[in-house]
Amino acid sequence: MTGLLKIIIADDHPLFRDALASAISGLELEVSLELAEDFDSAMKLLEGGSPVDILLLDLNMPGSKGLSGLSHSRSSYPAIPVIVVSAIDDPAVIRRSLALGAAGYIVKSSSMEDIRNSINQVLQGEVCIPQGIDLSGDEDLEEVELLKKMKSLTPQQHRVLGMLGEGLLNKQIAYKLDVSEATVKAHVSAILLKLSVDSRTQAVISLTKLSNPTIV
Repeated sequence: MTGLLKIIIADDHPLFRDALASAISGLELEVSLELAEDFDSAMKLLEGGSPVDILLLDLNMPGSKGLSGLSHSRSSYPAIPVIVVSAIDDPAVIRRSLALGAAGYIVKSSSMEDIRNSINQVLQGEVCIPQGIDLSGDEDLEEVELLKKMKSLTPQQHRVLGMLGEGLLNKQIAYKLDVSEATVKAHVSAILLKLSVDSRTQAVISLTKLSNPTIV
């Protein structure tokens, strides 16, 4: 690849952010690097400025638990490759990350060389997966269906669902999003329909399943 690359590292652990930055500096490419310590900060970096070539996203960080942040970022910015970084090396979690559209998965115990190779793979349009991990295995059909339903949510619907998960009322969500309560109600109705559930509580339970990597 040629030209200036823009890479965002979103991780709440300073030491690992530094480790990723160090790995990227060894790519021998011209890189503009931006750091985020929580999910909201990462989304703000994605919103403005020059196009982003890669987002390195911690699986669990403030504002994002489990696969919920990945689902949100892929829905909001489908053209931006996202590499999940996590201490979790569970094959089921890796498979589901890829099913949600991750361009790759890096285990935090990986060597600097493996991290660089993974990033290079994604820059070349490939999918990177951890070496030595068997991703074969049977999927739970119910969980696969939930992943598909979550992927169908629009970016605004993801935001509303996240706020429902925080226990916010419609008027509070409307204030935060600067929209009318009627608009929020419409979003909630659409979320219930897409997730095939009958209540806000059931929608939040679906979000909780996605947010807990031991469940999904």
